[in-house]
Amino acid sequence: MFIKRFIFLIVGMMALAINIKANIQHSNFERMLTVHKTATCGCCKMWVKHAEENGFKAMIQDHQNLEMIKDSYNIKPEYRSCHTSVSNSGHVFEGHIPTKYVDKFLSENHPNAIGLAVPGMPLGSPGMEYKDRFTPYDVLILFKDGTSKVYAKLGNKIFS
Repeated sequence: MFIKRFIFLIVGMMALAINIKANIQHSNFERMLTVHKTATCGCCKMWVKHAEENGFKAMIQDHQNLEMIKDSYNIKPEYRSCHTSVSNSGHVFEGHIPTKYVDKFLSENHPNAIGLAVPGMPLGSPGMEYKDRFTPYDVLILFKDGTSKVYAKLGNKIFS
């Protein structure tokens, strides 16, 4: 009887360990972003720094023409910014999005969404910091049909 319980306990612990390892590997997989930007964009470099400081790994790809990249991911012109990040799952993150929203989005199920966007380059967003200045902005969720809706409203400078 004791041996059966012991074996059951060991098998259960092994299954739990395998599940934890799989979740960690999935999280690491999702926390890798390919960042498409131009070589000279300083605010893009600052956004990458923000992402890396918050646990993301970034693979940088510099391009002369970002419009083709944005077109290939179906990011409409009204949602565009200076850089486009793509997760390993294929979701796009356009512009200066605080990484806490990237994390939140990746942990949720949005079957009709292509990703998130912060259109333009709002002053005070990650990578666009200047002194204590801040312009309120919205993080949008982008859908496959080209529409969007507000995912988060940022009225103050709290990123993480």
